[in-house]
Amino acid sequence: MTLKNAFALFVLFSTTYTQAQLKTVSYSDENQKLEGFLATPKIANATKAGVIVLHAWMGISDHEKESAEKLAKLGYFAFVADVYGQGNKPTNTDEAGKLSGYFKNAFDVYQHRIQLAVDELVKAGANADEIAVIGYCFGGTGAIEAARGDLKVKGIVSFHGGLGKDLKRETKQINTKVLVLHGADDPYVVAKEVTAFEDEMRTAKADWQLNMYANAVHAFTHKNAGTDNSKGAAYNEKADKRSWEAMKIFFKELFEKI
Repeated sequence: MTLKNAFALFVLFSTTYTQAQLKTVSYSDENQKLEGFLATPKIANATKAGVIVLHAWMGISDHEKESAEKLAKLGYFAFVADVYGQGNKPTNTDEAGKLSGYFKNAFDVYQHRIQLAVDELVKAGANADEIAVIGYCFGGTGAIEAARGDLKVKGIVSFHGGLGKDLKRETKQINTKVLVLHGADDPYVVAKEVTAFEDEMRTAKADWQLNMYANAVHAFTHKNAGTDNSKGAAYNEKADKRSWEAMKIFFKELFEKI
């Protein structure tokens, strides 16, 4: 066997192994069919903790799937939730804006879709008492909604998510630990929205953290977002790595009770 053929086999094996980590899971919200993706750890952590991964406004992408696989390698059960449902994946940003806007306004529906995903994660073997929710952009907003809705989750992590909340909504006590990972130069989450979020967390008596990453704008974990900050959304390798490490430390505290 030539070195070239051996390398090709290695790549094929590696790709197959990576894809095998994910299992498609069909579930539903009444008449709406949903399709999520489950990543099961080869060796689960001691508490059989699980993590829900919420997608950005364009729907489930490789980004969320890769995150689930990485979480499984860390020993967590991971489930990529389908918030929009089959047949509703946006084909452009206009559609994505309308659909994500609907769920942001109908936050109770959003929270319900997250709960359905939690149920699937528990069915897959995760400990119902050891669940966290993470999300990216629109999904980061969803992670915060899981805390606002008092879903039975121990912690949430929002990666460059929207922080705003309708001022008419009551601020209730938040019992879920909150970690927000935010681009310091994000033009889509203005300073007054950040300040209002901080005030909300204080009023809600939450256990919360807000990490700000220098020179980072919106979507700083998305490698396909380019690197031009002037566009408002761009990848930032340093912020991506730092935010993932912050999440790991948060989970260590959350699930290992250090």
